[in-house]
Amino acid sequence: MNYQDFYSQSIQNPEAFWVAQANEIDWFTKPQNILSEDETGYPLWYKDGSLNACYLALDKHINDGFGDQIAIIYDSPVTQTVKKYTYNEVKSEVARLAGGLLSLGLKKGHTAIIYMPMIPQATFAMLACARIGVTHSVVFGGFAPHELAIRIDDCKPRVILTASSGIEIDRLIAYKPLVDEAIELAEHKPKKVVVLNRKLGARIPFKKYDVDYDALVYGSEEADCVPVETTHPLYVLYTSGTTGKPKGIVRDTGGYAVALKFSMQKIYGVKPGEVFWAASDVGWVVGHSFIVYGPLINRNTTIVFEGKPIKTPDASTFWRVIAEHKVSVMFTAPTAIRAIKKEDPNGEFIKQYDLSCLRTQFLAGERCDVATLEWYREHIPIPAIDHWWQTESGWPMIANMMGVEYLPIKPGSSGKAVSGYDIRILGENGQELGPNEEGYVVIKLPLPPGTLLDIWNDNHRFQAGYLQKFPGYYFSGDGGFKDESDYIFITGRVDDVINVAGHRLSTAEMEEIVASHHSVAECAVIGINDELKGQIPLALVVTKLGEQIEHFQLQHEVVKLVRDQIGAVASLRDVVVVNRLPKTRSGKILRKLLRSIADGENFQIPSTIDDEAIIDEVREVLEIGKIGSFK
Repeated sequence: MNYQDFYSQSIQNPEAFWVAQANEIDWFTKPQNILSEDETGYPLWYKDGSLNACYLALDKHINDGFGDQIAIIYDSPVTQTVKKYTYNEVKSEVARLAGGLLSLGLKKGHTAIIYMPMIPQATFAMLACARIGVTHSVVFGGFAPHELAIRIDDCKPRVILTASSGIEIDRLIAYKPLVDEAIELAEHKPKKVVVLNRKLGARIPFKKYDVDYDALVYGSEEADCVPVETTHPLYVLYTSGTTGKPKGIVRDTGGYAVALKFSMQKIYGVKPGEVFWAASDVGWVVGHSFIVYGPLINRNTTIVFEGKPIKTPDASTFWRVIAEHKVSVMFTAPTAIRAIKKEDPNGEFIKQYDLSCLRTQFLAGERCDVATLEWYREHIPIPAIDHWWQTESGWPMIANMMGVEYLPIKPGSSGKAVSGYDIRILGENGQELGPNEEGYVVIKLPLPPGTLLDIWNDNHRFQAGYLQKFPGYYFSGDGGFKDESDYIFITGRVDDVINVAGHRLSTAEMEEIVASHHSVAECAVIGINDELKGQIPLALVVTKLGEQIEHFQLQHEVVKLVRDQIGAVASLRDVVVVNRLPKTRSGKILRKLLRSIADGENFQIPSTIDDEAIIDEVREVLEIGKIGSFK
């Protein structure tokens, strides 16, 4: 079946389409009520079914005779460790941890926070919670105590599971003191903190509420899977909100399991038994969907990677992992490829490894610029697939569905709408726009299974943020357009469109052009205030390692590139060179923060920032150049 027929089925007869997909997983109670609504009128899938996500990820495969297959490969260049766990071994670890959590008083309907680095025990903790019906909330291990405290107060966990330390390239970060401080700051007080001692030398201050992870696991009986209803919250995952208060995205269990099985096979084109690697963190949605639940539900071997694309020890790390573990399909963020490209522009490290096992490379997390895509394809001649989705969706919304039909790649486009997503481009007044007209990216309701169920304890915010702007549609918050062939181009968050003297211009388009310059490793284009034109663009660029080019020459050439391809209306005249760009720990460039710095506005340093020192570095460059508010 080709893509268009497959996609059309999902839009024209969604209930029949998703019944067929639901039959691909094992239910304790098979749903009869396929599509219904909650009390607010929001669509619900498989409402009367029951199942267990941990059962689907582990027990089912063991029952089917695959217990000795490798389930998890832990590869940690920062500790020089590689350890492999079979499905039998993972189940034993998970079931005993689940038994330990029951002994601490946790039960179905309770919540737990997991605050751990990229170690196998983080995945065990997630699966153990799922096994007994406890809703988990994984908080990225790099968050400061204040941010952890906010999440404690919002989801009110009975237990926090943590580790003694994480490692940031070559720096040991003691987690336990951060957890203790967060508990002091929080109004809600968890009853217990389960601490895994990694024995790496980090300080572990003891508190009365502490429980040793190993003692808990090895002193407990294995717990069985608890059946939960389809709409039971599997997890709450916090994402940044415009108000400064993080939003707790609620994910159901049944629809999510169906969507992930579908994603692994139809989007990523991965067969059971193959090795799949999502180079992300369990603190982000990619980690939930495609390090833990998706690959394990599809009976793949998944990789838990504790390292970075560079400096652990160098830019060869990704290629080593792929070659050593025979990775078939990989997923990472474009920023990781750009980091490798900067350190190894000619791809010398790539030549050292046999990458013939790698069939497809998926890229997401931010828009993939054409220069990065082309660099990858030049050095590794396999399909490099950009695709687009959000924490809210939980699985891809726009992609090249490799398990259905491999469509031609259009650089700059994330592909076509994934089955189940009726994606439209609307204008300011809700009118549907034609080909190549840029507007708001929305999805006609119902969203397919596995997408967000609600915002934790804040349905009003859920309705206001996603459903009210265009009634009958989910508002993604992104801008974009479709071309004549229904390829979708995401131009960035709506507030990334700038208005230069009445002309709406996409900073994303300008970034594509700036990034195409041979000396540029990565860049950000933002709109800054201007008395005459309202806003003008500013380009911040990081040059390739070892690149020798005068700033004046680079500025002249970049400005000319933009003027030649967009026109003088773009008004780009300022190009500044910085050592690095401020990013979240998941690799997204903090453009709003850059705008605030340039415009001299007050701002709150995002909790997700990778390194606060970058703020002063950027401010100093703008001051020297007398740019923006520093004139």
